[in-house]
Amino acid sequence: MKLIVGLGNPGPQYEATRHNAGYWWVERLAARERVTLTASRKYYGRAGRLAAPHEIWLLLPETYMNASGRAILALAGFYKILPEDILIVHDDLDLPPGTARLKKGGGTGGHNGLNDIALHLGTKDFWRLRIGIGHPRDSEVPQQDVADYVLHPPRAEERAAIEDALARSLEVWPLLAEDKLEAAMLKLHTTKKDDA
Repeated sequence: MKLIVGLGNPGPQYEATRHNAGYWWVERLAARERVTLTASRKYYGRAGRLAAPHEIWLLLPETYMNASGRAILALAGFYKILPEDILIVHDDLDLPPGTARLKKGGGTGGHNGLNDIALHLGTKDFWRLRIGIGHPRDSEVPQQDVADYVLHPPRAEERAAIEDALARSLEVWPLLAEDKLEAAMLKLHTTKKDDA
């Protein structure tokens, strides 16, 4: 991994919304590793750099979710980072709160941020860390529009489950940093909530 990107929307009105789960993960990683994420006009977001075990960039695009690819292409293009060396951390409607899954490539599930990234990079062959936020059809308001759902904060019990998934997925960070992605996937996908 040479670039870790957390997807979300900038601004205080979006901070606590489900769509910002990717931001939450990268912000926690940055705090843990004592990396300052500094606003960069050049990269259209907040960026910081880890020095060990090798240089790894952290990026929070501030272009809004639907235009995330612009920021990623700016940083990845400048440092010649290949798509397969990029990890995108994002919210996922198809996973229940409390779930985190790692995968490479595949479809975008209609996620506008991933669609824009694939368009800018010219490929879907990048890594994704999917943070489950659940789907409105499974919620207390099943008729709620998806866009409205992702732009609202999760209920207290959902937020607790999402926080648990963030914590468990951050436990595999050392493996991700060392490019031991299969090992990270195995550990993440076999760790039960009760074991964490």
